[in-house]
Amino acid sequence: MKRSAGILLFRRTPQLEVLLGHMGGPFWARKDAGAWSVPKGEYADDETPEQAARREFAEELGLPVPDGELIPLGEAKGSGKVITVWALEGDLDPDAVTPGTFEMEWPPKSGQQKTFPEVDRVQWFGVEEASAKIVSAQRPFLERLTAR
Repeated sequence: MKRSAGILLFRRTPQLEVLLGHMGGPFWARKDAGAWSVPKGEYADDETPEQAARREFAEELGLPVPDGELIPLGEAKGSGKVITVWALEGDLDPDAVTPGTFEMEWPPKSGQQKTFPEVDRVQWFGVEEASAKIVSAQRPFLERLTAR
């Protein structure tokens, strides 16, 4: 089974808010509910989950991981992957994000490779709204964060 790791950035304003990225690429372009994610990505045996989470945060958002202590939120299964996530209290300006990119054949079976952003926008959400926006397999991480 594939493994993925990420960091769920949160802040108190005074309400609890979390930073989510809207998944990039043509499949997600017109979707909203269930199309937002924790900045995360896959990793192999030569990397620890924490190293992968820090790398993926920086790659997906184009910004360094803010300073602070990572809070383990455990694992969840989704889309054929085991996802490991840490929470981190910090702040980040969504307008400062410069997302990484990926290439894929588009349109399908056209033989043409196109480049898309890994996330096409980033936004802070209150936990209730985030729960409606986030990919369902990642919802347990929001629940675990609010239970702390």
